[in-house]
Amino acid sequence: MRLRFLATLTAMAIALLPALAQGQKQGGILRVQHRDSPGSLSIHEEGTISTVLPAMGIFNNLIVYDQHKAQNSLETIVPDLATSWSWNNDYTALTFKLREGVTWHDGKPFTSADVKCTWDLLTNQGTEKFKVNNRSGWYFNLEKVTLNGPHEATMHMKRPQPAFLALLASGFSPVYPCHVSPRDMRIHPVGTGPFKFVEYKLNESMKVTRNPNYWRKGRPYLDGIEYTVVSNRSTAMLSFVAGKFDMTFPYEVTVPLMADIVSQYPGAICELASENVAANIVMNLAPPFDNLALRKAVALAIDRQAFIDILFEGKADMGGAMMPAPNGAWGLPPEQLRELPGFGRDIAKNRDDARRIMRDLGYGPDKRLPIKLSTRNLPSYRDAATILLGQLKEIWIDGELEPIETAIWQPKLIRRDYQIGLSLVGNGVDDPDQQFYESYVCGSRTYMGYCDKTIDALVDKQSVEPDQAKRRQIVWEIDRKLQADAVRPMLYYLRGGTCRRPEVKGMTVMVNSIFNGWRMEDVWLDR
Repeated sequence: MRLRFLATLTAMAIALLPALAQGQKQGGILRVQHRDSPGSLSIHEEGTISTVLPAMGIFNNLIVYDQHKAQNSLETIVPDLATSWSWNNDYTALTFKLREGVTWHDGKPFTSADVKCTWDLLTNQGTEKFKVNNRSGWYFNLEKVTLNGPHEATMHMKRPQPAFLALLASGFSPVYPCHVSPRDMRIHPVGTGPFKFVEYKLNESMKVTRNPNYWRKGRPYLDGIEYTVVSNRSTAMLSFVAGKFDMTFPYEVTVPLMADIVSQYPGAICELASENVAANIVMNLAPPFDNLALRKAVALAIDRQAFIDILFEGKADMGGAMMPAPNGAWGLPPEQLRELPGFGRDIAKNRDDARRIMRDLGYGPDKRLPIKLSTRNLPSYRDAATILLGQLKEIWIDGELEPIETAIWQPKLIRRDYQIGLSLVGNGVDDPDQQFYESYVCGSRTYMGYCDKTIDALVDKQSVEPDQAKRRQIVWEIDRKLQADAVRPMLYYLRGGTCRRPEVKGMTVMVNSIFNGWRMEDVWLDR
């Protein structure tokens, strides 16, 4: 048996917490800006940090990424509702020992049955169904969950998957209660976490309050958190400087705005962090973008450095399907990336090649291709979409911008109710299993309808490979092919700023996922 954590070691770590916690203050309401209204606070049915930020503290996972380690990896996973876990010898059975005495916010006991119910829902084996099952692709390999009493659960895999733990540790992987329906979880989420849901007012605010019965004694420090929607980015920044908020929306402060904030409020603590989020182009595989040649022309037309210089003052990163190094563990090396369509440094030559393709397809300066470019109605989307429209004109593609509100943006992509779109793909974890199974294999959430059985076979091959160096070589092979086929061409990987007042303590901004660091149970206010 491969034991990742032993209950005895966990108990020792918990015993040390009071010593580590000296100096922290109890009380206070943390005031956080929020950029928009999510569809709901049901994490399993949503796909955005707009939900995870206010909702992660309502829940617990079985295991979770250490909230004080900036870079997520298999080595930074710690216990949550599970006290220990172990694999069998061939990585096909994963057993969790569960905490005893934990209760849901409504007072009912947490048991192994809740674990089974949650993953039955995620694998579409439950009696009820999620309205949208955003992460069903994460659990394609999970055959079933069996129970050994109320405090032990085993996940049985169809074939080996050593990196499965990485998915379970994400902020997107909370345990849900058996006794609350998915419909009710959208309206009034019930968890075991450090904070209890209070209210959600559409386009106004979300509020959570301290859970006095939280299983981790002495946590949370805060009395509650108020997330107030301020959709205008400039207004949000001015409000922070004026002292109306303790914290900006994570990663939402641009490089120029961060400089403005620091100049106006020198006491602000601002961190510019890399993100496992990439701006990318999705092309619906209906005419005319069912034609691979046209998609390659679009990929060749892109000047990625122009995006980075205009939007980030040069402080962003180019990458393929996987987040680039050093904060990303699986990205293509720069020398391999530059060999792919549209990544070469000679932009003039790339666009000459793109125009040659367009002429072969019957287009030219006197016969231009009209398109509608859809994007989410947020500055981080609209700004990039505007630049993209300008670049596409260079190869005789004229676009009309169609901004879409957050609540209907993802459903629109799922329905493939668009022609071409500019999206931001945010990966729950920096691991190939999550990225490839969620967004690239046949039947996954590509938003394009892309399907290549050769890619599927390679994805399966890397997933079962326990040797991480060998796995990386397979991942790079997959990435090269995806870029060559212009499958969701990546424009850039974002860097974004998060600013907070100096009174806000105990917060770590993560550098390879925007979704996994918002439990907030260790955050406290020094005032």
